[in-house]
Amino acid sequence: MMFDHRKLRRCLKPASIAVIGGRTAAKAIEQTRAIGFDGPIWAVNPGRETLAGVPCCPSIADLPATPDAALVAVPAEAAPAVVRDLAAAGVGGAICHASGFAEDNEAGAGLQDELVAAAGDMPLIGPNCIGIIDYLDGAALWPDEHGGRRVESGVAVITQSGNIAQNISMQRRGMPLAFLATLGNSAALSGADLASGLLDDPRITAIGLHLEALGDVHALETLAAKAREADVPIVALKSGTSALGEQANLSHTNSFGSPDVLVDALFTRLGIGRAHDLPTFVETLSLLHVHGALSAPTLTSASCSGGEAALLADAAEAAGVEMPELPAATAAGLREAVGPRIHVRNPLDYQTYIWGDVPAQQTCFSQLLTAGTQLHLLALDVPRRGRADRSIWMGTLEAFVGALAEYPAPAGVVTSLPESLPEDVAIDLIDRGIVPLHGVREAMAAIRIAADISEARAEAPLPLLSAADRSGAASGGEPVIADEDSAKRTLSAHGLAVPAGRVVSTPVEAAQAAAQLGFPVVAKVVEPVMAHKSDHGGVQVGLMTEDEVIEAVSAMESVGTLFLIEQMVSDGVAELVVGLRTDPTFGPILTLGVGGTLVEVIRDFVTLLLPVRPEEIRTALRSLKLWPLLDGVRGRPRADVDAAIEAITAIVDWSLADGTVSELEVNPLILRQAQTKVETGERSVECGSEARDELDTTAAWRGAVAVDVLLRCAAEAQTTSNTRVKGLK
Repeated sequence: MMFDHRKLRRCLKPASIAVIGGRTAAKAIEQTRAIGFDGPIWAVNPGRETLAGVPCCPSIADLPATPDAALVAVPAEAAPAVVRDLAAAGVGGAICHASGFAEDNEAGAGLQDELVAAAGDMPLIGPNCIGIIDYLDGAALWPDEHGGRRVESGVAVITQSGNIAQNISMQRRGMPLAFLATLGNSAALSGADLASGLLDDPRITAIGLHLEALGDVHALETLAAKAREADVPIVALKSGTSALGEQANLSHTNSFGSPDVLVDALFTRLGIGRAHDLPTFVETLSLLHVHGALSAPTLTSASCSGGEAALLADAAEAAGVEMPELPAATAAGLREAVGPRIHVRNPLDYQTYIWGDVPAQQTCFSQLLTAGTQLHLLALDVPRRGRADRSIWMGTLEAFVGALAEYPAPAGVVTSLPESLPEDVAIDLIDRGIVPLHGVREAMAAIRIAADISEARAEAPLPLLSAADRSGAASGGEPVIADEDSAKRTLSAHGLAVPAGRVVSTPVEAAQAAAQLGFPVVAKVVEPVMAHKSDHGGVQVGLMTEDEVIEAVSAMESVGTLFLIEQMVSDGVAELVVGLRTDPTFGPILTLGVGGTLVEVIRDFVTLLLPVRPEEIRTALRSLKLWPLLDGVRGRPRADVDAAIEAITAIVDWSLADGTVSELEVNPLILRQAQTKVETGERSVECGSEARDELDTTAAWRGAVAVDVLLRCAAEAQTTSNTRVKGLK
């Protein structure tokens, strides 16, 4: 839907409000007054004299002026007419509270379409939502309870769930909530639309999106770009699964591309952090409010307990947060501060020798703050009021605050139990620029997310492909599988190294081809075309003599009529799988991972959205558990990663330029040892009735070779009437 962005800004930051309805509308008036709204509030109800003390107008046309925002709290059947009148009056935007629309049944879906049409270009939030609350300027188009408070700056939270929104408003963790919105059915406006409208307010420090449905990925892309420019970090909590449509998956990598994996890939691409539970979502927003995105996931911590220190260290390692060794100067200063009985390290257990000694604690904390990490944490659980003398614990906080005054650094207080930091203490810490973090696991997850946001936003991503560019393969009928020889010749012509090979029809021809190619060789069935040849006895590897070739091909005659004889790559040091497919929601997808016959057993993979830069491919490879093997762990030969990146880039570039590729998998892409050159003579090998010419005779034997290829293209791309495709573009 196209909406008026100027009207949206009026709606989100209203100077005047109208409510249309009865008891529910009266509740919204009460909430707006309670939050301190000082603008005019008008009520519309033809059957009442007043609503919560506000005189009622009989119709929208009778309003004394045009409101910036209106709450529509009437039954679903009446809502379209009310919204139509609001749009005609030039109202900034409407929040439709009623349920009974698309969430119910087909009739409700039709009513929702009518509602959206009635709004025209007027922003419409909902239906089936509670509403919006502006805690900055005080406006609550919200006919229900909430637990928020007025703030001068803070985070914005936009969620599809009214209940989740209420729960977040009632959190007791000190997080300053500046704006809260519920989307309900998101019939016209998405979370990305609302978030984009809030970015003009410099008092919004971070944005949290709770999404049940992902919506338009390009709207999220636009939001992410605007947020990057405004330096406002975004964290998302994505729940549920996306309806991505059923696909006939043939390749191994297709099975890796679950909706959740693709959501991760999208958020990483856009620089949106992802939390996987509500506590982490809130903790991350608090961290982003106080310190923004962290340039690296590095941390120092201090606690008076070895048990707490161990919990912090374990949780940090599990979350991918580094607790680096202390710099020499910091360690020396700490030894002087805590004495010889304390083992100085990170995490620091200063034990109980200085517990209750505020000056000594401040000296200790001051030294730790010189470590130069991105965050410095004090581990401290403050007891509840009335159960213990809190003064000693508060003294430790005083010492930490004093140290920060002397040595300013990004800092926080973390509790081992979420409930162990009273709300008043948490609010005071935030006011002092110290982030309160509730629970060790959630704290470490928040730190990792804040660092991920910074890393992803370091460079603007390439634009995602538009819907028109995504699926050229979707046209032309049901996709057809190319035979392996044709697929390899196609890719070879576009820069991918493949083994020399020849297609034959008899065991004798196979033996002759093998002798010409040189042993060892591999024999494969190429007709009929099959996706997983090894599952059907259609592959034999390591054939060393003509007799072995004849025996192997003779055995395969029961499953095939044409056979590919290829030189075997026997000097590889690692195997990758490279997969490409087009998803109807996310567009072209690249999957990289451990290749070979155990690809689905090991399941070590990473997924990227296209297009992609070569350096992003390198970063993706480094994220694999396989990476130490590629990098030459324990004296093993290093794999030619540069050649792998060149090969993957060639595959991606060709598939995007071709426009008919539905699915492509290279498994394995065999990597040779880095900087190893194998000399070969010039060779042109017969390939059936056509030659597979090596356009670059050394390319076939450089560091990355595509040994097996599965390719599906749109039917219109095929050039023969039978199943064996002899040439693709």
